Amino acid sequence: MNLEEIIKNGSKQLKKGKTRTSLLDAEIILSDLMGITREFLITNSNMNVPENIKKKFNHSINRRMNNEPVAYITGKRDFWTETFKVNRATLIPRPETEILIYKIIYFFRNKNINILDIGTGSGCILLSILKELKFSRGTGIDVSNSAIKVAINNSRRFNLSNRSKFKVFDINKFNHGKYDLIVSNPPYIPSKEIKKLSKDIKDYEPDIALNGGKDGLDLIKKVIYKSSILLKSNGLFAIEIGTNQYSRVSPIMNKHGFRVVSKEFDYNNNVRCIISTKV
Repeated sequence: MNLEEIIKNGSKQLKKGKTRTSLLDAEIILSDLMGITREFLITNSNMNVPENIKKKFNHSINRRMNNEPVAYITGKRDFWTETFKVNRATLIPRPETEILIYKIIYFFRNKNINILDIGTGSGCILLSILKELKFSRGTGIDVSNSAIKVAINNSRRFNLSNRSKFKVFDINKFNHGKYDLIVSNPPYIPSKEIKKLSKDIKDYEPDIALNGGKDGLDLIKKVIYKSSILLKSNGLFAIEIGTNQYSRVSPIMNKHGFRVVSKEFDYNNNVRCIISTKV
């Protein structure tokens, strides 16, 4: 069986399972298993597929038919300019989170700053910022020991271990240092909304990284409060929030001494990130 045939078969199975991105998913899974790019896969469609790869491919397609995200099947996800290792202990990085990074890099270009990333997960936000801000350093904290291991692994892969530290910490108990920039993508989905999420999210991604409590603001409030203590005067605080949360989050920020300098909209025109300064 050649590349084209196995991709067609895999895509056909995924379509039956109502996977909307069936062809793309089959291509990503096979290219990962073979260690080749999707472009190579498409332009060399007559290449034969080894028997052991076929078995692994069929197993992976079955996992995808059970709604497991492709990122967990391959163990990686592209974000910003790198490919990050991920697993079920970490949230899968999403394109809308990159919006936050664009603004931060513009604000701090060519500066030497100290960064704190609260709820770091795979480390994708902090490490992406450090890739661009060559003179800066940062710390990522998370309550999940397994997530911190993934972040440390990513920092080593990108040669950023000398400028980044990752630690297991509950935000309530973290009182170390003062920072020029604090970033966070906290859990912000209201508890009652979790069951309405698609199966690939609610059945596989860590609840601790999704569930924001009754109104979705539990962790957001904690992050804002702690950032008001740890951020330097005139420092920058950047936080990702959920759909329709801006009108409730901005007054909390004002109460804790933050002035909103910009609202960043996602691809559906929702306010996804708030950038603010400590007055």
